[in-house]
Amino acid sequence: MRFHVLTIFPEFFEGFKNTGIVSRAIEKGLVDINTVNIRDYATDRHRTVDDVVYGGGPGMLLKPEPIFRAYDDIARDKKPYVLITEPWGRRFDQKFATELAQKDELLIICGRYEGVDERVKSIVDEEVSIGDFILSGGEPAALVIMDAVIRLIPGVVGDSDSLRVDSFSDGLLGYPNYTRPAVFRGMEVPQVLRSGNHRLINLWRKWKQIENTLKKRPDLLEKARLSPEEEKILQAIKKGESFEDFTGNNRV
Repeated sequence: MRFHVLTIFPEFFEGFKNTGIVSRAIEKGLVDINTVNIRDYATDRHRTVDDVVYGGGPGMLLKPEPIFRAYDDIARDKKPYVLITEPWGRRFDQKFATELAQKDELLIICGRYEGVDERVKSIVDEEVSIGDFILSGGEPAALVIMDAVIRLIPGVVGDSDSLRVDSFSDGLLGYPNYTRPAVFRGMEVPQVLRSGNHRLINLWRKWKQIENTLKKRPDLLEKARLSPEEEKILQAIKKGESFEDFTGNNRV
């Protein structure tokens, strides 16, 4: 999958490209990240990419000409799917990331100052936001988008099963995990995880997912498509049952 990022700060992405699974994905040839300095497409000797706003108002605006020139250069062979970072855009979530991971080529325009000339939107497929807050530029948002999408590309994450149990992958939050030692500062790993009973372990993890989601993000449960077993677990948790009571009552 190929990413193009239009930015006035291409150096912002160097650490990202050279770190962790992103670096390994690039080395494997699974991902290519092309950071494009918009200033390289300005035609004046000062490489100007911004100007004052028509009608007056605070701040500066990114000019359309350098962005269009950069886009035309990239899209000469094949049109990429184009995103622009905007605070009022579609909220970025796991579903959105999964959709984007199906694309072959993605271009992200990073806004700056007061944003971009509105005419740039004529080449944009979707406006995207990572939350209801304002950043100094779209670069951090572009990093978030790319990181979430890249890990969904087949072959990038070594253990593909880990994607299946990620938070939000099935509409629920994740479950707690533990590693050795079994007891640390008086805190003990739940006995069920050391039981060797994989059916019981999977049930406990599902219980914790639903319990966690009900406590921290109940809005997700309103949209989640729960199986009959998951619905049964949810009702038991709402009644105040413990996992031990539930498994005992259901003879697991």
